[in-house]
Amino acid sequence: MYIVITFLIAIVALLLVFWGARVLLGGTWVMGFLRGSVGLVFFGLALWIVLVAADVYSYRNLANEQSVGIVSFRKIAEQQFEVKFSDADGISQKFELYGDQWQLDARMLKWQGPLARWGIEPAYRLDRLSGRYLTLQDERIRERSVHQIDGTNYGVDIWQFVRGFDKNLPFVDAVYGSATFLPMEDGAVYEVRISHGGLLARPLNQQATSALDGWQ
Repeated sequence: MYIVITFLIAIVALLLVFWGARVLLGGTWVMGFLRGSVGLVFFGLALWIVLVAADVYSYRNLANEQSVGIVSFRKIAEQQFEVKFSDADGISQKFELYGDQWQLDARMLKWQGPLARWGIEPAYRLDRLSGRYLTLQDERIRERSVHQIDGTNYGVDIWQFVRGFDKNLPFVDAVYGSATFLPMEDGAVYEVRISHGGLLARPLNQQATSALDGWQ
């Protein structure tokens, strides 16, 4: 679905390039400055739309609850862990987290109104993996850790753009989906799943289950 949306956005961008070229090249240059300015506006708008399309393409369709990845922990030192995150495509990344608990965040785009009725499903993109200390004292003085999981480098952030309207757009809403902070433990492995309501982490081995039992 989001490949189709990206394609449609790209078509709009190409039309703007075409109109911009017609303004710049068509007719005489009697009103050269005005033509040049309008043409550049068309080209600039087309470029912005292309960047929006690239950012939208980085999101994944969310039709039903699905797995987004596996998180495993190896203790390096007290309140310091090496974390391996393997996403749904099998691509792995390693990070160092400090603290006692961890959390994974995702950005979600939820369509509303006619777009939702047309069957366009919500979309998500994994955002940040972070650690947290149990005590307020540690939170204030110990080293903090937040790592970017996914994103784009195109200079356009459609999620932040939508969120800036503070839920005033009638057709789309930008929200965070965050898993509850869960304990980090040497050897623990969790699966993270996502649904329309957000992220949910589940223990996959005894170390993770024991850590949850002791934490709760």
